[in-house]
Amino acid sequence: MAGRVVEAARPINYNGHGFSLLGEKGRFVLPPDFRKNVRDSGAGERVLCLTKHPRWKCLTGFGLGRADLFESELDKLEATAIARGQDFDRELRANQMYGFTRVTFDDSGRFIMPDRYFKLGGIGERAFFLGGGLQFTIWSPDELNRMGEGWEDAREACADLEEQALAGKGRK
Repeated sequence: MAGRVVEAARPINYNGHGFSLLGEKGRFVLPPDFRKNVRDSGAGERVLCLTKHPRWKCLTGFGLGRADLFESELDKLEATAIARGQDFDRELRANQMYGFTRVTFDDSGRFIMPDRYFKLGGIGERAFFLGGGLQFTIWSPDELNRMGEGWEDAREACADLEEQALAGKGRK
């Protein structure tokens, strides 16, 4: 269904940030703003799509409707590579894009991350969610801290949210 990514004639975009500690029963919590957009993108389905980011040691998350845009994105990537005289492996990039895993989440946003994503994204017991437009990234704070120039705001947001999460955990 080509129109799933659009709600009321506006694209589904992920912005802002969130943080989650690995909770009881091995679950993370998808932040509320991300949760709503994932559900809206998937025509109301509570399905989070997860995959390894193609360049960074983190994960990418999005709603089901995002996949409706993959073919046009592949066309653009291929056209750009041709214009620059670069090789483009459409099949590899398509496998990376379409090879996502579907993970359900409950009304509170709790979801169980498949084991392989802990390794692929360097995720431990802490996860930082960073909006990125049509998708968002999920970072281990340690991996995010290894990123170079240009990541200062994300690192500070992550540190602030982690501090709040740990303080909240101590009150329980």
